[in-house]
Amino acid sequence: MEFSKIIAVTGKPGLFQVVSQTKTGILVESLSDKKRFPIISTQNVSLLENIAIFTYDEEVPLLTVFKSISEKEEGKETISHKESGAKLSSFFSEILPEYDQERVYTSNIKKIIQWYNALIAVGFDFSAAELSSEANQEA
Repeated sequence: MEFSKIIAVTGKPGLFQVVSQTKTGILVESLSDKKRFPIISTQNVSLLENIAIFTYDEEVPLLTVFKSISEKEEGKETISHKESGAKLSSFFSEILPEYDQERVYTSNIKKIIQWYNALIAVGFDFSAAELSSEANQEA
C-alpha cells in the first residue's frame, strides 16, 4: 500500500486507496472493508500526501506527523479521536510542539488521529513510507 494513493473522500467515513482511473473519476477501495466503488470527478477528495499541518515556521507534511505518532506509540494505535479536546491538544503538542494552535483546530487533530489509527488497523508501515518526489518539492 502506497501512501501516495491513499485518499479521504468528503462525506464518506474512513480512508480509501485509489485503484484505477475511470472516464468519469476514479475507482477506490475502502481500507476497512475492501469494498470498491467509483468516485466521480465532482466529489471532493484529498490525497493524504498533499495534506500539511501548519506550524509557526512552515507546513509539515501529514506523513511526517504520522511518523512522529508512530515513533511515539512504537507502531501501535494511539489515543482515541473521541478523547476530550484538551487531551487531544496536549497529545498533539507532544507530537508536533510547534503546531499553530490558532490554525490547527481540535477537529483537525481528531481527523489526523482517526486516520492514523485507521492506517495502523490495516497494517500500514509508517517507517517504510516516504513522500513522493512531487510532494517533497511542494513541502
